[in-house]
Amino acid sequence: MAGGRAVIWPEAVLPLAGLFAWIAGAVLSAGALLWIWHHGERARPDRFGLMAASSASAVWCALAAALGPDHGAAVIAAMMRNLALIATIFSLFAADGRSNSLKPVRPVIVALVMVQLMQLVVLWIGASLGSSAEVGQAAFEARVLIDMLVAIGALMLLHNLYAGAAAVMRPVLRWTGMALTGIFAYDLNLHTLAYLGGAMPPVLSDVRGLLAGAMAVIFALGMNAAGPRVQFSPSRTVTFRTLSLLLIGGYLGGMVLIAKSLALLGGDVARASQAVFVVAAILAAGLALPSPRLRGWLRVTATKHLFQHRYDYRQEWLRFTRTIGRGTAGGASLEERVVKALADITESPAGLLLMPNEQAQLELTARWNWPTIAVPAVAGEFALSGLLEQHNLVLALDEARAGTDHHGEGLHVPHWLMEAEDAWALVPLIHFDRLVGVIVLARPRTARQLDWEDFDLLRVAGQQLASYLSEQAGQQALMDASRFDEFNRRMAFVMHDIKNLVSQLSLLAANAEKHADNPAFRADMLVTLRNSADKLSALLARLGRYGAGQASASGEIELVALARGIAARFGGVRKVHLTRDEPVRVIGNREALEQALIHLVQNAVDASHDASPVFLDVTAEGVTGSIEVVDAGHGMSPEFVRTGLFKPFVSSKPGGFGIGAFEARELVKAMGGRVTVESREGIGTRFAVALPLAEAVRLAGASDDAANQEAM
Repeated sequence: MAGGRAVIWPEAVLPLAGLFAWIAGAVLSAGALLWIWHHGERARPDRFGLMAASSASAVWCALAAALGPDHGAAVIAAMMRNLALIATIFSLFAADGRSNSLKPVRPVIVALVMVQLMQLVVLWIGASLGSSAEVGQAAFEARVLIDMLVAIGALMLLHNLYAGAAAVMRPVLRWTGMALTGIFAYDLNLHTLAYLGGAMPPVLSDVRGLLAGAMAVIFALGMNAAGPRVQFSPSRTVTFRTLSLLLIGGYLGGMVLIAKSLALLGGDVARASQAVFVVAAILAAGLALPSPRLRGWLRVTATKHLFQHRYDYRQEWLRFTRTIGRGTAGGASLEERVVKALADITESPAGLLLMPNEQAQLELTARWNWPTIAVPAVAGEFALSGLLEQHNLVLALDEARAGTDHHGEGLHVPHWLMEAEDAWALVPLIHFDRLVGVIVLARPRTARQLDWEDFDLLRVAGQQLASYLSEQAGQQALMDASRFDEFNRRMAFVMHDIKNLVSQLSLLAANAEKHADNPAFRADMLVTLRNSADKLSALLARLGRYGAGQASASGEIELVALARGIAARFGGVRKVHLTRDEPVRVIGNREALEQALIHLVQNAVDASHDASPVFLDVTAEGVTGSIEVVDAGHGMSPEFVRTGLFKPFVSSKPGGFGIGAFEARELVKAMGGRVTVESREGIGTRFAVALPLAEAVRLAGASDDAANQEAM
């Protein structure tokens, strides 16, 4: 019984499937007719021809489903469908202006119509001569030959139509021509097989109805003013998963084929070989399928060969805005999210954010997934910053390593980037023609070269990221200004109260001079009161430095003597050693410089262990002298050095006010100097205060005086 069912089941199901195919063709053709009637562009030259063809196709499929495809009525309906298609081809020639210039077109159209009408003659002769097998076979072969000739002629016309069409007509012809070619190419192959085999293949004949309905749907899709706008455009995700399924299917098919081949060996050898092969194949699949490199290769291959553009811009923009708009579970900063947002575009596994300091030198601001790369304190000189800013240049580091030079950047790319093989690209972040930062992208897992689409997208994304960073900096500046305003108001109140106190003490001292009878008491009281008044006046002057004009009085400062005084001041608290004692004289305000250095030394003491000393190093280099404060303490992260160290009201110490380092830098800047810092977490920190040498200032002044005298 089971064997009988295996034979009977296809014989029962195939006719039913063929019936459904013809019914589906009729429904699709009727639907296409209604669509073209209601929504089709009325100015299209092929509109009426396609409506007639869809109508005839619906009638033909319905008759074939009801009476069978070989019934005379169904054959006549198929003939009418073909005549409507030939009329459509002729209308397209006429619309392109070639009905008069291409004289052979009309005779071919007329010949095809006459050949197609021969179907009626064949049907009449077959019906007149009776229903013998010989007559039926001869009529069948004649009908098949007629359909073959019509299909060949139609395909030749379609080739000439599209090959010689004007550029403006090709969008109109594309989908209509594709559907016409599909219909006649299928008919040619089907009738060739039928003529050679002496009978119509039943399965292929039934599929003909479904194909007719599908082609009618394509007619409808292409019926608009500018040609078809509906395109099959699967997303990258669908394409990637489809290719993955194809690879898995190929893998399984290969496994089956090899296993079956091994079975031909026979005996125990075959079974052992099959077992070994299955185990090896499973292990290979287990290693390959989870591999990020394999997935990256598959994605790059699909993008390269299946899509016009490398990127799905809609998906990239959505992912980009999601990354920037909300932090991750780990509370990543905006700077880290900026790096991640750009790295995700190129599937880079890591990245760095470098931002310019006050001297336009690039410094490390944030890392994302790249803890191993060593970045120096000055990651890039100002020349590189200026070049990237001027040309908005996305720099491919592989090209720089190969010696390719577009704008002279080869001389300015730092050595640490050239030596880091994982470093792949430099992307400038430009906002209103100003360099906000530079992102260094790591090499993707799947090696590839940057192309024009990468450059364009990275440049635009960099500009967007620069606007986010600039907006954050502007908001931070507003917050700082607001807090400074409040701070200044409080200082004004304090200064007002201190002034009143000084006035009262001064009045008390004056009264004591007049009314005290005891000379000794009077003298002591006067000394005490005057000392208090002097201290309060000094405090008032110190508080006044927060306003304008601080550190205005300049003179020569001997840095070694100043360093020794500071070391002695901290001697009772922590060991502060002076490492060099060569005299170095600079120009500045001694009191302000001492105050700034005390801030820095105090920070070093607070950041170090109790037994760890702090070192003061006095040096002279070029036209500047510097004093460095070095400790082996906790160190600071690059992000804090960049965003928090010199920001007022931001402190890494519990209860700290966060204004000491800021005040130190402002005091040094007011003297024409600068403060730089290098710090590594767990290693220590080095602050350097640089001021112009006194001798250099004198020489510059003498040169200016000589130039002025010559001008006079």
